[in-house]
Amino acid sequence: MAGYMVYWPQDRWKEIEKARDTGPIKVVYGSIHSRMPTIASIKVGDVVFPVTYMQKHLYVLARLPVTHREPAFDYTMRELGTRHGALIPEGIVEESRDCRGDIYYWSWDCKSYQNLAAVPEGMQVIPLLEQVEKPHLEHQNPFNCCSQWAVWGEEGSSIEPRQLPDEVLAELRFGYPKSKEKPLKFTANGSVLSSSLAATRRMSEETFAIFENMF
Repeated sequence: MAGYMVYWPQDRWKEIEKARDTGPIKVVYGSIHSRMPTIASIKVGDVVFPVTYMQKHLYVLARLPVTHREPAFDYTMRELGTRHGALIPEGIVEESRDCRGDIYYWSWDCKSYQNLAAVPEGMQVIPLLEQVEKPHLEHQNPFNCCSQWAVWGEEGSSIEPRQLPDEVLAELRFGYPKSKEKPLKFTANGSVLSSSLAATRRMSEETFAIFENMF
């Protein structure tokens, strides 16, 4: 079991707060973009801690023990009812409407087909009738396009800001194995550099214990 820190930008946290989404946390996504970094290294049995950074303070927002890992597309289609920008898996075509209301078909390799007859044989088509939004919590919406993976579980904590003591920030270490562990980086005025947060980071055992003690 390993602990991982993932970053939720301030604007994402404000969306969750505005929606009064206090959890429990159900899912964490990773994408192919730096705004929502990949979570490909997170495995079943690991624990994920979303954090945010506000006014020079680091806040732990939730704790999610991972019991399932799957493509984000599978999770969003099942739990949310629609794709929500998740990457379409190979071999699947999604029926869609353009801004004029006309039907077209969008494939996993970013190709567009204007009618069903043009879709290559053997492709699985997901019709609009099966794309019906389901009730869900705000944090279950991927906050960036091209979501690739989803890790989720049924034992997540509440979602609320829990401030890490400022004095422990310099003690936090991330990386694996131990010989490659590194601290957070700070600016001259004491702020955590964004590059230290804009990645999915595996915690040292000592850092994992600090995060665990927040719950």
